[in-house]
Amino acid sequence: APVVAFLEAEPEVIRMRDDIAHFVATWLPCYVRDNRSYLTVGIGCTGGQHRSVYIAEWLYRKFRDQARVLVRHRELPAPSGDS
Repeated sequence: APVVAFLEAEPEVIRMRDDIAHFVATWLPCYVRDNRSYLTVGIGCTGGQHRSVYIAEWLYRKFRDQARVLVRHRELPAPSGDS
C-alpha cells in the first residue's frame, strides 16, 4: 500500500499508466473482433518490483472484465490473473 500511494502521487507514473491503458483500450476491441490469440504488453523497470508491478497489476484490474488477462512477474511468485 505505501508503494502504491507513493507511485500514485507521481504525475509521470499516472501519465504512463494512463497512456498504456488508453493504448490497450483502443486496440483490445480490434484484437477481440479479429479473433487474435493474444496482445502482449510488457512493462519493465530497473528493479522490477515497484512501478512495473504496480502498472501491470493496475492494468490487470482494469481489463480483466473485458478479456482474459494474464499477469506474469518474472521476479515475483504467485502472479495474478488466470493461469
